[in-house]
Amino acid sequence: MPSFKLLYLFILLILFADSSFSKDIKDINRNPGRQYIGFNDQWSFSKDDQNWSKITLPHTWNAEDVMEDTPGYYRGTGWYQRVLKTNAMMKGKDVFLCFDGVNQEAELYVNGQLAGKHAGGYTRFIIPIHKFLNPNIGFDNQIRVKVSNRYQEDIAPLTADFTFFGGIYRKVGLLMTDPVHFYNGAYGADGIYISTPQVSAECAAVSVKSVLENSASESRKLELSTALYNKEGLLISKRTALIRLNAGEKKTVQLDLPKVNKPELWSPDSPVLYRVVSSITDVKSSKVLDEVSNAIGFRWFRFDAEKGFFLNGKALKIMGASRHQDYEGLGNAVPDALQIRDVELLKEMGGNFLRVAHYPQDPIILETCDRLGILTSVEIPIVNAITESEAFAENSKNMQIEMIRQNFNHPSVVMWAYMNEVLLRPKFGDDKPRQELYFKNIRALAEDLEKLTRKEDSSRYTMMALHGDFDRYHRVGLTKIPMVIGWNLYQGWYGGTLDGFGQFLDKHHKELPEKPLLVTEFGADADPRIRSFKPVRFDKSVEYAIKFSQVYLNEMLSRPFVNGAMVWNLADFNSESRAETMPHINNKGLLTLGREPKDTYYLYQAYLLKQPFLKIASRNWKERTGIAENDPLYSTQPVQVATNLKSAELFLNGKSLGIRESIDRICTWDVPFTAGKNQLKVLNAQYPSLIDVAEIDFTILPNLFSKQPDFNALHVLLGAERYFIEEKTHVLWSPDQAYHKGSWGYMGGTAFSSGNNRISYGSDKNILGTDEDPIYQTQRVGLSAYKLDVPDGYYELNLYFSELMGGEYQEALAYNLDNSEVKDQAEQRIFNLNVNGKTLLKDFNIQDEYGYTTAVQKSIRIQVIDGTGISLDFIPVKGEPVLNALSLRKLN
Repeated sequence: MPSFKLLYLFILLILFADSSFSKDIKDINRNPGRQYIGFNDQWSFSKDDQNWSKITLPHTWNAEDVMEDTPGYYRGTGWYQRVLKTNAMMKGKDVFLCFDGVNQEAELYVNGQLAGKHAGGYTRFIIPIHKFLNPNIGFDNQIRVKVSNRYQEDIAPLTADFTFFGGIYRKVGLLMTDPVHFYNGAYGADGIYISTPQVSAECAAVSVKSVLENSASESRKLELSTALYNKEGLLISKRTALIRLNAGEKKTVQLDLPKVNKPELWSPDSPVLYRVVSSITDVKSSKVLDEVSNAIGFRWFRFDAEKGFFLNGKALKIMGASRHQDYEGLGNAVPDALQIRDVELLKEMGGNFLRVAHYPQDPIILETCDRLGILTSVEIPIVNAITESEAFAENSKNMQIEMIRQNFNHPSVVMWAYMNEVLLRPKFGDDKPRQELYFKNIRALAEDLEKLTRKEDSSRYTMMALHGDFDRYHRVGLTKIPMVIGWNLYQGWYGGTLDGFGQFLDKHHKELPEKPLLVTEFGADADPRIRSFKPVRFDKSVEYAIKFSQVYLNEMLSRPFVNGAMVWNLADFNSESRAETMPHINNKGLLTLGREPKDTYYLYQAYLLKQPFLKIASRNWKERTGIAENDPLYSTQPVQVATNLKSAELFLNGKSLGIRESIDRICTWDVPFTAGKNQLKVLNAQYPSLIDVAEIDFTILPNLFSKQPDFNALHVLLGAERYFIEEKTHVLWSPDQAYHKGSWGYMGGTAFSSGNNRISYGSDKNILGTDEDPIYQTQRVGLSAYKLDVPDGYYELNLYFSELMGGEYQEALAYNLDNSEVKDQAEQRIFNLNVNGKTLLKDFNIQDEYGYTTAVQKSIRIQVIDGTGISLDFIPVKGEPVLNALSLRKLN
């Protein structure tokens, strides 16, 4: 028998590992009147309502197609279906299906009848189904959900720099209640709204508004009870009221609890949660008909245009991140554990704020923020533009109410928001009178949403996030409407210079001295595969992102009137329409799409953590390559360490490289790497336990082949000032160099530069036919030769080409505000290529043979004898020859 007991315990552990299931079991045991059961298994999915596949929720149909080279992804209809068997627990109950998120239009059918609809992809909705169920025990009720993520001009968002994944991508629950219950038919909320109208260190007041419903055919005499418990579970206060609820009646009752003396305050450093338990009891039978529990926290706060943000009477600089909800390989159908981990990573970074952007997210996010002490703002997805229709306005207002009522009780929420960069690329640019009317309609919608928000919740602030066109927003009048202005600023990235950031902050403070300011977005893309020792704007290198972040953090932290800032973004996220070095991905995250920390994450820890911090920032660059110096045994490269200490000491293979002072939270050493394994260790003598170690595998490239005859391979990016690491094959690509005798390099030509001024070299177009776009995105144009003075032997030479000029013109994406960008013109390019005097390519025309921005690779094996080396001669026939990259591998 003991083996059976162990098996039983093992099964229970598995079941309770699912947070939704454990919640269901808890609710069943505590509250026989209310049962919430996970409804996520045994589903089938079809795009055409004919061919079905078995799936488990959450689910999206766009997890894969958003990463394909072919532009666009499926935006249409999908069907979900499963059986709900009538059971004895349903007898006499009201039964509901609760959807945490379906993107973006949903229709629920039960046994062929339409039970309900919902518009909007990011808020919860609850649909009663008991009237459509067959009451016979054991009957298989057919549940079908029609979902569409099509473009719908009356539903926000219309456009955005993120992907509109389709599907039932959040959890679904089956809710059963007594006919008398807390009303859940209003905007997906649970019918209980808790406020703390007075909070201080001395006392706190709690007011609970409950909405009760009696769907039965007879009136009931009830006792409504509201009890407050502290973090230890001890009863602090309680208030009851007797109520008569007529048949079919809904009634709102407010109970004010006795004041709490010396409350334990909620804050990022001490996120103390109390619990309010609301219950409905039948007076005649003493049976508990319904019970709902909500966590609350006691805190008070204010935004100040001059002094910054205050929490519980103390100044607190808000510093954190924004977050998108998708994850590598999963799209937006992400399990709870990974979502919780996101908030934990923000907390471990030292952040105290999460901008839940650009839409309300899974309920687990705010629950975790409450528990960990992360302040939040939440917003609806009116992004970039509006539709001037009554339906769009009504849908937007409905979203705003859903967002507020569903999340009303969370102590972490301090602000509601409703528009993001809505004047980014305004419509009707060629018709100024019509555009002015469009601006007027945007302003009118903003004013309506502002009034609505303040009516729904007067205890929190309101906010709009605006892009950096101060004068336009001010002229249109949007800066006057919300209580707080958030600015999304990218000086030194999409345009302008890094110096412009601080100047913009000061302009706001001067011209809007009464309006509290947040920096709601800032950041630079950091492709973790790209490194540079000459970082420049838009090269996508991690090093430029470090430099960018240092400037921005210094400027914000030095200005008290900047209430706070949220880096864009916590993690990389999918944006299907993007090209650049990692197509379909926005690389501004401090974490990768799979949540691996980048160097920038460590930098933010150095700025934000209160405890001593020391980390080799470039520790993830585990495989490096570099050119040998005069001594072929060494190649010197910088290594950065992130720290909030004044200094640190770095060791290479046990030998000290000296102590360096920290400058803007970074210490830098020039490290003489040797071929093979190199151990780095950093420490500070004042903190003996604070040590970080990293192992770097280094490949030394020959400066002179005569001094390094045993080299194996060379991989070169032409026209580039950056390194690139292929993640799957671990091939290390290096910037090119001009040829000098005894070495290797190009002769003649110039680095390719595209038609926009965001990038100093190369192209940011999507290269078709490869996942390693950076190999093909830079190029040497007009070169006459390429020489490699390799020793005699047998080699494989691979040449990489792509035509970067011309092709189908794609309108600049909304976030790229570089007005100097022009359509590049196709150039006729025909050339011959000889290798050691023999023709490899004759009348080679990349455009005609392969098309534009397509990966092309040519290979040849060469026997080098008599010290001739390898010589590539480029002979123009029409236009200028090009070469994008070169790889040479020794075969013997």
